[in-house]
Amino acid sequence: MTSSPIDAFIENDDEIVGLLGREWHRQLSTLQLIASENFTSPSVMAATGSILTNKYAEGYPGRRYYGGNLIVDEIEDLARHRLCHLFGADHANVQPHSGANANVAVYQALLEPGDTILALRLDQGGHLTHGSPASMTSKIWNFVSYGVTERTDDPANPGEHIDFDNVRALALEHRPKLIIAGATAYTRRIDPVIFREIADEVGALLMFDSAHVAGLIAGGSHPNPVPYADVVTFTTHKTLRGPRGGAILCREEHAKKIDMAVFPGQQGGPLEHVIAAKAVAFKEAAQPSFGVYTNQIVANARAFAAALSDQGFRTVSGGTDNHMVILDLRDFDAELTGKVAQEVLDIAGITTNRNQIPYDPRSPFITSGLRVGTAAQTTAGMTEGEFATIASLMATALRGRVDEAVLAGVREDVAALCANFNPYARFVK
Repeated sequence: MTSSPIDAFIENDDEIVGLLGREWHRQLSTLQLIASENFTSPSVMAATGSILTNKYAEGYPGRRYYGGNLIVDEIEDLARHRLCHLFGADHANVQPHSGANANVAVYQALLEPGDTILALRLDQGGHLTHGSPASMTSKIWNFVSYGVTERTDDPANPGEHIDFDNVRALALEHRPKLIIAGATAYTRRIDPVIFREIADEVGALLMFDSAHVAGLIAGGSHPNPVPYADVVTFTTHKTLRGPRGGAILCREEHAKKIDMAVFPGQQGGPLEHVIAAKAVAFKEAAQPSFGVYTNQIVANARAFAAALSDQGFRTVSGGTDNHMVILDLRDFDAELTGKVAQEVLDIAGITTNRNQIPYDPRSPFITSGLRVGTAAQTTAGMTEGEFATIASLMATALRGRVDEAVLAGVREDVAALCANFNPYARFVK
């Protein structure tokens, strides 16, 4: 088994070293198709594990509650400057620990408890913080949910797109204080212009949750919502390919309220080692090569969707415009659930996640769907041909899911494919 390069830096803890080595092997010998994941650069990982993890820095640059932060201030200012430049924003807050933290901070900053928010339904692509009953957000604010159109049999108009007539009708009926655009499981481009028009019609603020597509926006492969939205939130991992964390962009008029909501409203000491890694990722995303990368992500996703369709899967909304593909498994096999598919593919060395489809008759834990993404394996160097191969391997594994020999054979083929596309080849011993 290939060792992890971290082995050399951990002393007297063979258990953790062993587990890290096993995870290193898992990531590099299996296919990473979870749409929320990516392979960060060695530079991002180095910054995340840097000496900055030792420093406490409550507050903001120039306004800290601890001493010794002169250098930390420069690092956080650099991250904020790079992020504003990358997206063309007035103001950036790079302290949120996650996308969920970022979203809740916006609500806290701009709303009063009980205010109405209009957002996409969780079971049709929305996020937990968009008003799921399981989230604290639904207990503090009044969420009204819009949805997507129903599936049709017309290839030219397959349905399952955001129903903007529904968005507008609900906005006019409920007069929300905030409208949220953006999703966690939606494969089509989301037009910020239409959302801005609806928000203006009812006097609402507009927030765009770009957690999944932030990297595509930075690379020019998705429309930039910053000129249209009052606030844009996102995660710094996923397609942006940075460390795990969140960030907020906003218009200058909201800057003070947003900053106060993050600290001291929600969080204490920021993770300055992660903020340094965010700064590294923002610089990487500003390079011309990053646009080439994000264009390839989308090209791969479209090729993947087509190849999966050829294998008998139905792609929700008829395809994709971004990095993810959502499969309705019922056309492939009416008895196959998302839960079973995820577990079978894990055995075969293909990492995915089950996902509800629009109007899914099954529960969120079981589901009728599967979500796959192309960002990580595109980072590893795979292109359209490899994703066609992956579609075939997935179909073989799921058709032969009760045959251990079939699954073992697929896993061998997966390992052979991954061996030719190692994102960390220079670290392999």
